[in-house]
Amino acid sequence: MATPLPSGPSCGVTDFLNSRTTRWSLLALAIVLFAIANLPWHLDDYDQAKQAFTSFEMVERGHWFYQHTPNWWVATKPPLIGWISAGFFAITRSWEVAWRLPSFLAAVALLALLTRAASVYGPVAALIAACAYSFNLFVPRLASLVRTDMPLALVLFAIGWLIWKKIRKRAAWTTRDRILLFLLLSAGMLIKGPIVYAFLLPGIIAFEWRQRKTDAAGTAWSGWLPWLVSFLVFLVWVAGGVLFAPEFSEHVVLREFAGRFSDEMHRPQPFYFYLAHLLHRFAPWSLLLIGLAFAELKRNPRGSTDSRAVTLSPETFWLVSWILGGLLLMSCIPSKRIDRIFPVVPPLCLILAAAIAEFRENEKRRFFIDRCCVAIIVLAAVMITGYTGRKILIAHREHWDAFASFGRAVVKQVAEHGWRYGVLGGEDEGMLLYVRATEFIEPDEAAALWNAARVNALVVPDDEMEELLPRLQGGEPKKLQASRPAGRYGKRYFLLVR
Repeated sequence: MATPLPSGPSCGVTDFLNSRTTRWSLLALAIVLFAIANLPWHLDDYDQAKQAFTSFEMVERGHWFYQHTPNWWVATKPPLIGWISAGFFAITRSWEVAWRLPSFLAAVALLALLTRAASVYGPVAALIAACAYSFNLFVPRLASLVRTDMPLALVLFAIGWLIWKKIRKRAAWTTRDRILLFLLLSAGMLIKGPIVYAFLLPGIIAFEWRQRKTDAAGTAWSGWLPWLVSFLVFLVWVAGGVLFAPEFSEHVVLREFAGRFSDEMHRPQPFYFYLAHLLHRFAPWSLLLIGLAFAELKRNPRGSTDSRAVTLSPETFWLVSWILGGLLLMSCIPSKRIDRIFPVVPPLCLILAAAIAEFRENEKRRFFIDRCCVAIIVLAAVMITGYTGRKILIAHREHWDAFASFGRAVVKQVAEHGWRYGVLGGEDEGMLLYVRATEFIEPDEAAALWNAARVNALVVPDDEMEELLPRLQGGEPKKLQASRPAGRYGKRYFLLVR
C-alpha cells in the first residue's frame, strides 16, 4: 500500500518554496526592478556624470587610458568600465543604454552566479539567497546607475566564490585556477583599484590563521603570483598616469587614494557607519540573519558539547571571514560612502542560504523556518516593488529628467540646423553629456565666440543669463528651447540662437 503524501499548511508552504513558478516569477520580478528602478534616466546624482564622461571622452577624443571629469579634472578611476561602455555604444549607438548596460548586466550575472552557488544548499536555500540579493535597498538602485559598484561586486563575488569552491571541495589550486584568479583580480584593479584587496585579503588571512593547525587540503590562498601580477597591472596604469597625464599625481594618487585615509580631504564617517546602513538597507534579510544566529546560540549555548556549537565548516568560516574582514577594514577607513560596502551583500546572501539549509535539516524546525521565509519573501518583494514604483512616480512628477529631456531637444535642433554651439555652466556636470559636448566654456569665451559668429547657439543656465545677454552682439538672441526645473532644483537652462 502506498504511503500517503503529506498534506496541510506545512506541505503548502514547502510546495510554494519549491515551486518552479515561484522561483521564475520572483527572478523575473527582480530583473524587471533592476531595469526600471532608476527611470526616468538622468545623470544628475551619485557622480554618474563623471563615470559616463569617461567613455564619452574615449569615443569623442580618443583618450582611452586617462580621462577627465566634465569639468576637465583628471578622472580618478581606472578605465575598464569606460572601455566596456564604449564597446556597447559601438553596438547600440545609444549612450543612454551603453552607460547603464555594464551595471545592469553585472547585476543579472551576479544574481545567476549567487543562485548557482547557493544551489549546493538546496533549491529553497538558493531561492532565499536570490530573493535576499534582489529585494533590498541596495541592488535595484545600483543595477542601472552609471557607476562601478555593481561590476566591482560581481568581480569580488566571483573571486570569493572561486575560493569558497576550493575550500568546500578540499581541492588544490591549479594553474588554470591561478590564471582565472589573476584575470579577475586584474579586472577588479582596472575597475576601482586596490580596494579589491580590502574586501578579500583580511578574510583570507583570518581563514589561513584558523586553518594552520588542520590537515584540510582546501585553502583560501592561491600563492602570491596572481595577486602580485594583477597589482603590477594597476601600477603600470598608475605609472603611465604619473608620467603622461597632467595633474594625475595630485588628483588620483594624493586625493583619491591617499586622501581616503585622511580626515581632511574627504568627509570622514564614524566606524559604525557601514554596519548601521547594512542593517537598514539589507532589511528584512539582515534581521532574519540576526534571528537565525540568536536561535542557533540558544539551541547550542556556550560550553555545549555539541560539535556544531564549537566549530564551523571551513567553507562557512570562509564566508564569515570574507564578510567580517571586508566590513571591518572598510569601516576603519575614514572616508565612507554607503555604496562602497555593497560587495559584502552577495556573500551575506550566500551565508544566509547556508543558515537556512542548516535549520531546515531538522524536521521540527523546517515548518517554522519555511513559514518565516515565505513571509519575508512576500514582505521584501512587496516592499521593494512598492518603493521602486513610488520612486519612479515621484521622479516623473518632479521631472528629475528635465535636463536630460532638454538635452535631447537641443541635440535634435542642432542636428536639424547644423548649428555650432557652446555650453556654459559647470555645476550640472550631466548637461555636457545631455547635449553631447566635450567641454564647458566660460562666459567671456561664450561672448567672444558669439560676437565673432563662430557659434550659432548657446546653452546657458538661468543664473548666467543676466550677465551674458548684454554682452552678445547682433540683436537680442531667441530663447528657442527652455528646460523645466529638474527635481527639487529651481534652476533652468535655455538654448539661445541668433
